Amino acid sequence: MIVLEKQGIKIMAKNREAYHEYFVEEEMEVGIELCGTEVKSIRQGTLNLKDAWCGIKDGQLLINQMHISPYDHGNRFNQDPKRVRKLLMHKREIMRLFGKVKQDGYSLIPLSVYFKGSLVKVKVGLCKGKKLYDKRQSAAERDAKRQIDRAMKERY
Repeated sequence: MIVLEKQGIKIMAKNREAYHEYFVEEEMEVGIELCGTEVKSIRQGTLNLKDAWCGIKDGQLLINQMHISPYDHGNRFNQDPKRVRKLLMHKREIMRLFGKVKQDGYSLIPLSVYFKGSLVKVKVGLCKGKKLYDKRQSAAERDAKRQIDRAMKERY
C-alpha cells in the first residue's frame, strides 16, 4: 500500500505482471462502479488484479476477473468476488479504445487500483503483448539498472 500525500492518492493494488507481459502504450484513469461492501473490502486491501482484464461490450467498458474478497463484517449485501464490474469513461473515449483493440491488436489491462480522495479509481493501460525475446531484454535491462544503482550506492 503506497500513500502519495500530495495528491491524496493511496494505491491499494498494482498489477506488476502486466508490465512484464505487455508494452504499455497509454494509461488512462477511470472510475469504477462498486457496491458499499466492496469499497470497504478494498480499503482493507483485499483485492487482486493478477488475472484481470478489460473488455468492451455494448458500448460499456467492463473489468473481468478482478477479485475483491467479501467484506468480513458484511452480510447478505456482499457481492460475488469475481463479478463483472462497470468502468466509468466517456462514450467517445470508449469507442476510440474499441477501434484500437479491434484493429491494432491491443489489449486493455488494469494496471492499478487506488483511492483518489474518497473515490476508487482504476488505471487502465492500452497494451500490446510482448514476445519472449522482449521479456528477456526487459529483464536484462532491469538487472543492468539494478547493478548500476547498487554500484552508485556503494561508491557514495
